[in-house]
Amino acid sequence: MKLSIAAWASLLFASAACHAQSTSVQIYGRLNVAVEDFHNSDDGRNKSSSVSRLSNNRSVLGFKGDEDLGDGLKAVFQIEGTVSPDTGAGGVAARDTRVGLQGQLGTLFGGNWVTPYNSATSSLDPFYPTTAGYMSIMGNGSASTADNVSDTSSFDRRQQNSLHYWTPEWQGISARIAHGFNEGVIVGGAKPSLTSAALIYDEGPYYLALAEEIHHEYQGPGLKDTGTKIAAAYKFGDTRLSAIAEKLKYGTLTGQLQRKSYYLSATHQIDRHVIRFGVAFAGDVSGESTQKIGFLKKGPDTGAVHATLGYDYNLSKRTSVFAYYTQLRNEKNGIYDLAINSLGVSPGATLKGVAVGMRESF
Repeated sequence: MKLSIAAWASLLFASAACHAQSTSVQIYGRLNVAVEDFHNSDDGRNKSSSVSRLSNNRSVLGFKGDEDLGDGLKAVFQIEGTVSPDTGAGGVAARDTRVGLQGQLGTLFGGNWVTPYNSATSSLDPFYPTTAGYMSIMGNGSASTADNVSDTSSFDRRQQNSLHYWTPEWQGISARIAHGFNEGVIVGGAKPSLTSAALIYDEGPYYLALAEEIHHEYQGPGLKDTGTKIAAAYKFGDTRLSAIAEKLKYGTLTGQLQRKSYYLSATHQIDRHVIRFGVAFAGDVSGESTQKIGFLKKGPDTGAVHATLGYDYNLSKRTSVFAYYTQLRNEKNGIYDLAINSLGVSPGATLKGVAVGMRESF
């Protein structure tokens, strides 16, 4: 495999100069915490509960840069880690981390990176990645970093051991593809791997995306899970409107499991003030499977609605304070929970709460 990848890289990017021309390194980060107060009508113990807490919304610290290799070729690198201002915990390279080459014909890199399926629409959620993020429904949960064995349900994921290729942009059109290698064998002899791709148009006020991801043998030998979504956004003045439609299908040992979901969002900025709104809808889960995968289990009244209304005030280009109200309402057999900072639910639970926080980027 090493020889084929090396051959591909050499053909794709042509030859490089024998010595570095220049190197640049940037230190960057995001600190995002909020005080939250939530009420859960029916937690995992079939009881009503409330919680007040200080939550971390996936804060990061990273280093990235490039080295000029000559002839239009660059080496690109990034190390991004987790930071938890609320507890002091963290990991050096637990988030987007890579090394690769960038040239006139695109970018090729390997590492621990969000899949094209994930990145194609994450920017359309004005509450990504917070407790109110659309991952409670879209993508069936969130895997902040996972391989082909550690998380077998989520389509909103950062994939370890993955190889990525991004085309150059041409008249607003670009494509991305990634493969998560099989580096483990699960019970039953399955050899799980991942393939993810996205086609994107981003020009002027328009944004369009078509993405698909295939999970090979995540649920067992010979089985396949697929996620397909289309998205569109339009910006006029200081307002942006977005819409996403997604279909997830899981192949299990007892049959197929599938579900459709939709997401609508809007943002409007007035000077330093930003109003944000997002709502996700999950339809009933259908199919023959008797298994539960993530938040999905077949049956009538297994849908949910998650809506959030928020307000930001930008103190500067890098610093803002924010507040939002969010409510996730399950139908009587729905089992959806918050994807980040989850609370635990019983069927039919309603989660609602407020958050007030601060975000600093550098």
